[in-house]
Amino acid sequence: HSYYVFTFSVGYSTVALNHVIDFKEKKQEIVKPVSPAELFPSLPIVQGTSKRIKVLTRLTLTVSDPSHCNLLRSTSANIRLYDIIAVFPKTEKLFHIACTTLDVDLVCINVTEKLPFYFRRPPVNMAIDRGIYFELLYTPAIKDSTMRRYTISNAISLMQICKGKNIVISSAAERPLELRGPYDVANLGLLFGLSESEAKAAVSTNCRATMLHGETRKSACGVVYTVKKPRKVEEEETMLPVCKKAKTQA
Repeated sequence: HSYYVFTFSVGYSTVALNHVIDFKEKKQEIVKPVSPAELFPSLPIVQGTSKRIKVLTRLTLTVSDPSHCNLLRSTSANIRLYDIIAVFPKTEKLFHIACTTLDVDLVCINVTEKLPFYFRRPPVNMAIDRGIYFELLYTPAIKDSTMRRYTISNAISLMQICKGKNIVISSAAERPLELRGPYDVANLGLLFGLSESEAKAAVSTNCRATMLHGETRKSACGVVYTVKKPRKVEEEETMLPVCKKAKTQA
């Protein structure tokens, strides 16, 4: 509970409980996510609002063989119960599959070792077109100097292909002291090759877009938000009836 109170105190209003399945360990099945209400009966109020901090459920699958993807392609009812689904592909082939065919919200990028493959434009562009986001973790970069080099190097390789689009920067923190505030994380994004606006988006609007993508996946239908566009004076005049337009011009 103290982890989530600390998360709130450093400037976040939403966090995700991450359930990781790594097929290297043993054959695992996707279980139902634990309800946040069961773990945290009382959550702090987000500063400046009347709303409580939001806790989401997330499933992350580490896949090292194409057969592991079958679990995501199945119609398992438990998969749809998670708010966010992420996949961590270990090979170039699996990265291509994740970007082009898997029904996921996030594709995780390895930041703890040198990438065994190069990012290619077609699958990355396909993922962007499908509304999928790429996740970079910052916790390894603040833990170890070697992993910091890998994080920056791998991130820059991705930026050269995706041009800063569809990036989410997450913590994967297991302890409160591993967390950093959103402004600090945005500054880290500059080291990863992001522009200032792209770095801000990676800890704000892109995270929101990932949540909306998850809502769409869960409901199997689109989530549409409309914004009223202000009209220009010229547009308003062209839409006036002829009689009124004549009076206006007179």
